[in-house]
Amino acid sequence: MITSANRDTFGVPPAGANRLAAQGASAPGGATAMARRTRKSFDHSPMLVFYELTRACDLVCLHCRACAQPKRDPAELKTAESKQMIDQLTRFPDPPMLVLTGGDPFKRADLFELVEYAVDRGLAVSITPSSTPLVTREAIARLRDAGISRIAVSVDGADAETHDRHRGVVGSFARCLEILQDAKELGVPTQVNTTIMPNNVHQIEAMGDLFAKYSIAMWSSFFLIPVGRAEESSRLNADECEATFARLFAQSRKQPYLVKTTEAMHYRRYMIQHRRDAVDSATVDKKAPAPPPFITAGINDGKGVMFVSHTGVVYPAGFLPVVCGTFPAQNVVDIYQKSSVFRALRDSERLEGKCGQCEFRQVCGGSRARAYAVTGNMFSAEPDCSYIPKPVQGAQKCDVV
Repeated sequence: MITSANRDTFGVPPAGANRLAAQGASAPGGATAMARRTRKSFDHSPMLVFYELTRACDLVCLHCRACAQPKRDPAELKTAESKQMIDQLTRFPDPPMLVLTGGDPFKRADLFELVEYAVDRGLAVSITPSSTPLVTREAIARLRDAGISRIAVSVDGADAETHDRHRGVVGSFARCLEILQDAKELGVPTQVNTTIMPNNVHQIEAMGDLFAKYSIAMWSSFFLIPVGRAEESSRLNADECEATFARLFAQSRKQPYLVKTTEAMHYRRYMIQHRRDAVDSATVDKKAPAPPPFITAGINDGKGVMFVSHTGVVYPAGFLPVVCGTFPAQNVVDIYQKSSVFRALRDSERLEGKCGQCEFRQVCGGSRARAYAVTGNMFSAEPDCSYIPKPVQGAQKCDVV
């Protein structure tokens, strides 16, 4: 379970590339590495493993699922245990990217040691720190020297008033931009994570232009799951999600970085539906950039993703609090491959309602975390999707006749 960086993909697109992507459309090493990741490979190996190093954090974010706390939990995995888990991750047939998250990973004194250890064992490592004074220029340089692949910075508005209200700390917005600038100057790839909510959705275009100034590799928009501090009223409804997809799609054609979503798997469906229109538009207007080929492996909660809590409890994803096992009592490879929950989540035939009948269920599948949070059933239909699948459309026509 993590904060707004939940299950973000950390792949780095080619410099200057203007590409489209939904969640899971890129991976460490770019398109070549992603080509090795398929729905079949997710049966034995996750693409992303999120490790919640700690729940300690100095921010008080409105949407935090973890209810972060000021001090570290004495029950956190110790350094030796963390290294043991890293060793186990290398034994997956296709070793995953390791994403260090929290809370704030910088609250752990052994952070740099763990990054270097994982990199030395061949894992790509990214980090989602809280934007506090702990993330100094010197600290970013140490991460770079340890071999970090990317730093993800959470920015929830185009101005300080909007962002700082979300994060609960005055000055957080300025700190975020300082981190992005320092990383840019130090040559560390970055991405921006944004939690899209009713009080900042109007700033999508302004945020898109702002982030372009910092040469980020990716912008990931997180669509809220109503758990932890998040409330139902803070979430976009289905029609608002669809309108937001259109605006993000426009940004993906305009900006020099990758644009993706997190916990909005139905954005993949939107892109597949609208990419042909974008290609036709680019053909007519030679100045408009033509979208590149769209590739998705259909990553989803528990399908290509695994989450390990600060105490070693393993979940399918950060916002899907269904326990699948416990490390170090169990091997994390065995948990991912053999847990009945993981296996069920990787079977699209288990989907219910309109998701189970949808022609996009293999590449989308809806947010299993949101379905669980809203209905208590992780296989129920995506609550925030307005699309009516073709089989359901046909049934409705028959009913009318």
